[in-house]
Amino acid sequence: MILEKGKLKEILDNLKSENKKIVFTNGCFDIIHSGHITYLYKAKSFGDVLIIGLNSDDSVRRLKGESRPINNQSDRAFVLSALRMIDYITIFNEDTPLELIKELKPNVLVKGGDYTIETIVGADFVKENGGDVRIVPLVKGKSTSEIINKIKK
Repeated sequence: MILEKGKLKEILDNLKSENKKIVFTNGCFDIIHSGHITYLYKAKSFGDVLIIGLNSDDSVRRLKGESRPINNQSDRAFVLSALRMIDYITIFNEDTPLELIKELKPNVLVKGGDYTIETIVGADFVKENGGDVRIVPLVKGKSTSEIINKIKK
């Protein structure tokens, strides 16, 4: 389900009162591939509810360059919402999800194997609030950039 941050926070507050473990990850998710699916299934395994913070189109352009995203934020959110392991999606416009993480206060923060605990935005906040930070190994040879490069060739 795709929700604005405020409505999502209300729902998460209720779920937390039921002792549900909230897992958060974020990204551009521009062209969904098997590496994403593997990553998202693993992220979901760390808790009860999986939240995706999806970079807005403007945010993706600032991070990846003017030629990105390939798919707009509405299409990316729609595709993600069809994946059964994802419970909620919210779009954020900032360059990092730090403010979103601070507002949603997940129990578990998950990022891919191209990060270290020290480089994960929000890791300190989550740990200081009793949460856990997990890193999921990348699936070798599976990346959006590689797919785009292959298409260009």
